[in-house]
Amino acid sequence: MAITKEDILEAVGAMTVMELNTLVKAFEEKFGVSAASMAVAAPGAAAAVVEEQTEFTVLLAGIGEKKVEVIKVVRAATGLGLKEAKDLVDSAPKAVKESISKADAEALKKLLEDAGAKVEIK
Repeated sequence: MAITKEDILEAVGAMTVMELNTLVKAFEEKFGVSAASMAVAAPGAAAAVVEEQTEFTVLLAGIGEKKVEVIKVVRAATGLGLKEAKDLVDSAPKAVKESISKADAEALKKLLEDAGAKVEIK
């Protein structure tokens, strides 16, 4: 008689946290693996799913001494007119761009910092 996945899941579901800890250690020793990144939840407990952030917001935290340069970068990055870009820079701390990729956020942050601004990515 073969043991099914359901049999194994039932047996694991009936174990205490201490028994699960012992089982994980036995797997690590037997197969030479590490369960460091594996989260074990107690039976009946809801496991929180951690999602990697994919959308970022570039926040202009401070203008610095080169206000005109910062306005130029904001205009180029956002497509705003001169007055709108100036108003955005004057109202810092303020989001410059929202819901952009990490690479785009890092590139914009570098441009703004090169212009003398203080920038945060959230």
